Amino acid sequence: MIDSILPPELVAAAREVVERNLAIGRRVSVAESCTGGLVAAALTEIAGSSEMFESGFVTYSNDAKHDVLKVSSDVIDTFGAVSVAVAWSMAQGALEQSGADVAVAITGIAGPGGGSLKKPVGTVVFARAEKGADPGNITADRKQFGDLGRGGIRLQAALCALELLLPPEETAEEA
Repeated sequence: MIDSILPPELVAAAREVVERNLAIGRRVSVAESCTGGLVAAALTEIAGSSEMFESGFVTYSNDAKHDVLKVSSDVIDTFGAVSVAVAWSMAQGALEQSGADVAVAITGIAGPGGGSLKKPVGTVVFARAEKGADPGNITADRKQFGDLGRGGIRLQAALCALELLLPPEETAEEA
């Protein structure tokens, strides 16, 4: 019997996200483009995830980013779909549409085509938005995974997104 069709490292990362967010009662949402729902699939592989996983949005096209997550067309036109501005807007939109406590967004170029000199295949941008956080305090990152193949890029992007969903570790002073 197959326990999971997903790579073991992805399931392990998702398990940690589920367990740590459950422990603090935090609900999460994801907005995915190049990963096509892979992060949501990983989270829902874990029994009990329904207690912390609010929703997943797969907004692959620019129209979907605009219509579903309310990403401004001007932002998409100005910065391009694979940009910190769009990822941040996606994360904010997922947070607002879902009512979750934290949302992570992923947008990128998984290839094999679609890359450019400035944004080659393997370019992925992430952003995290948190309920009640200062909107001027943007958590976003752009990574260059290189051309690992479509599956390799999507896996690495999903692993990074899951890492962003981990709550901060308590420090010794807080404990």
